[in-house]
Amino acid sequence: MHAYRTHTCGALRASDAGQPARLSGWVHSKRDHGGLLFIDLRDHYGLTQCVFAAGTPAFATVDRLRPESVITVTGAVVRREGVTVNPRLPTGEVELQAADVVVQSAADVLPMQVAGDEKYPDEIRLKYRFIDLRREKMQRNIILRAGVIASIRRRMIEAGFTEFQTPILTASSPEGARDFLVPARLHPGKFYALPQAPQQFKQLIMVAGFDRYFQIAPCFRDEASRADRSPGEFYQLDFEMSYVTQEDVFNTIEPVIAGVFEEFADGRAVTKPPFPRIPYDTAMLDYGSDKPDLRNPLKITDVTAHFAGSGFGLFAKIAASGGIVRAIPAPGTAGSPRSFFDKLNEWAREQGAGGLGYIQFDAEGPKGPIARNLEPARAEAIRAACGLQAGDSVFFAAGKKDEAPKFAGAVRTKLGQDLGLIKPGEFRFCWITDFPMYELNEETGQIDFSHNPFSMPQGELEALNTQDPLTIKAYQYDIVCNGVELSSGAIRNHRPDVMIRAFEIAGYTAADVEARFGGMLNAFRYGAPPHGGSAPGIDRIVMLLADEPNIREVILFPLNQQGEDLMMGAPAEVPPARLKELSLKLDLPPLAKKA
Repeated sequence: MHAYRTHTCGALRASDAGQPARLSGWVHSKRDHGGLLFIDLRDHYGLTQCVFAAGTPAFATVDRLRPESVITVTGAVVRREGVTVNPRLPTGEVELQAADVVVQSAADVLPMQVAGDEKYPDEIRLKYRFIDLRREKMQRNIILRAGVIASIRRRMIEAGFTEFQTPILTASSPEGARDFLVPARLHPGKFYALPQAPQQFKQLIMVAGFDRYFQIAPCFRDEASRADRSPGEFYQLDFEMSYVTQEDVFNTIEPVIAGVFEEFADGRAVTKPPFPRIPYDTAMLDYGSDKPDLRNPLKITDVTAHFAGSGFGLFAKIAASGGIVRAIPAPGTAGSPRSFFDKLNEWAREQGAGGLGYIQFDAEGPKGPIARNLEPARAEAIRAACGLQAGDSVFFAAGKKDEAPKFAGAVRTKLGQDLGLIKPGEFRFCWITDFPMYELNEETGQIDFSHNPFSMPQGELEALNTQDPLTIKAYQYDIVCNGVELSSGAIRNHRPDVMIRAFEIAGYTAADVEARFGGMLNAFRYGAPPHGGSAPGIDRIVMLLADEPNIREVILFPLNQQGEDLMMGAPAEVPPARLKELSLKLDLPPLAKKA
């Protein structure tokens, strides 16, 4: 007999009754029934009930053990009878009558329980992550993650992609976040950067003649934590293709993404390819977001023209000053109590808005503070434009062109949630396309890249030379699912002249481009194929499939919101000798010095 187990704790069945067996695992729970002690023994595969008779050495040994101690139990498999059968367990028809037990590892008093569904603070869960991961939900999430990655890898290989690994120590690149820097001991004063994404390398793979590349790529960004973004590091399905148009990229990756979701959706509906294509400008108009949740049926309408020169002075003034007014429908709410509207108004103020105006439409016509000051013909025009019926209401977001659409999107989401309009049990995908190539930095007044700086502008060099930069669109696109951005991608810029001009508009000189991106720029001078790709986020895919609100729930060992590893004690100070070896001196801020 094997030293530790003949079966896993999820393997025994009624057909094994009468056979000897040996199991190893953690003491999940203990129940003392007088002359018998029942132990639920747990391993990665399941639970098996083990029974210890009073008066035996095995009973005495197990009786003094705490939960989560690791033991090996040897005995005979016995059928359970009648009410003792546990239909909730695959092993519930049998139990192991213990003849011998060996304690492999005794547990101390636990900082948190594995059995049960008690909630614990994140500080405890992350410090003792190895215990937290033993819990059923966490085991399920991490195995789901492994299954998703295996499925993606298989589907990409079947689609003709080859897996490559790109460097971890590289040069800094403007990917939109801060780099993590690594001092180069042999080159004092110089630093490597951990890659925010394998962007330049995957383009160089195309230049090198490998037609279809993919990688389950680790990426590193020194940025703040959010519910859907882990600080420090994350993983993405990074892929690139040569000689492709935007539609070729879409048609290639859609079956992979849809297939993975269908495989793990557990009966939930998944958008069938082709996914809807929504231009960026349309998304901002209709949904107030470049990552719209299409489960929410509400659509936003621009009603600026209906308020221009109207009797409602506040919105008329906004329209006259170049601002906009957006209308968000709220079906079936006209008869709601005043408290419904007051709570939404209070919520709007919490978001930093001045309030949330509205009009109610009933059988007698428009009502409310705005309606009292608005010409009836204008109110009717708004009702018709928004497709409203008697019994519906409409809310308004008004302000600057770069602020009002986003607030309208937040109102749309809030109404969808409060009115129960967001359909559960669905994965609704879309592409957001035609992103602006550039945007205006409000703090500096300078033109910046709005998305990926290595994207091909629509119209290429001619557009860069002849158009207002803020009107240039790029071959850039995102995959969005249920309001979550899964992926950013683009058809890449593969021409040195276009690349230099594109960076020049964003304030980089040709010398800057040569210095920062010389490797890729030089490669383009020796013949580069047109190419494009994308990078769906693995963590976010698993988060959606697991129906988890926080990305930490699908990552083995995440950092906390402050970017700390409470379990391993990182980041940590290093000895002065090590700093000297790296030619570094610390210049700490006052608070850090005091600490």
